[in-house]
Amino acid sequence: MEKHVVVIFPHPDDEAFGAAGTIAKFRQEGVPVTYLCGTLGEMGRNMGNPTFATRESLPEIRKKELQDACKVMDVELKMLGYRDKVLEFEDLSKVSDHLKELLETINPTLVITHYPEYAVHPDHNALGAAAIDAVSRMEESTRPTVWAQAFMRGYQEILGKPDVVQDIRPFVKTKVKTILCHKSQAQGVLGNVTGEELTEENMEAIALEHFKEETFYTWNFENI
Repeated sequence: MEKHVVVIFPHPDDEAFGAAGTIAKFRQEGVPVTYLCGTLGEMGRNMGNPTFATRESLPEIRKKELQDACKVMDVELKMLGYRDKVLEFEDLSKVSDHLKELLETINPTLVITHYPEYAVHPDHNALGAAAIDAVSRMEESTRPTVWAQAFMRGYQEILGKPDVVQDIRPFVKTKVKTILCHKSQAQGVLGNVTGEELTEENMEAIALEHFKEETFYTWNFENI
């Protein structure tokens, strides 16, 4: 059983779509979970449908959505304060140092992050790389396991099948509630995932149908 889990993703809603079911499972088991969220997603293009946000108001809206989602999952939230869509241009060593300091304070047994180069968005790839670098430089005796999440099209043809497959059907309602906390993003992202036209009435049913498992790769530090 894990002692403490840290999730490191760059945007509000990454935790919802990527790992909320797994997080809910750990919380049911009594495992503390801390979410280190890289940015406020302030450059996101989804402003709701119908539109209810502007570029100026979006950061505070997404911050509140993130806080509400973390309450649903019952996790501790730490916001890292980086700018959305420019993480790839940050100094990797400085971001890694920042994460390493936090991880050594929290002392988790498991870190969940994105698989660099196989997580579509440049922010996903950059923060995932920084997280893995940070863990790689921790003392081996206290180094947490890393589960890296990939979702680029065709990733299994390159990486093989994920070795960690979480059946989240018992926790899918928590995942759906977490997704729907991110009101500014939910319709747009769910529409891309399902290819279906979404309404407020059918979002929950569609999410329940499409999110039944979450998969990860255990990172092999011997290959660094």
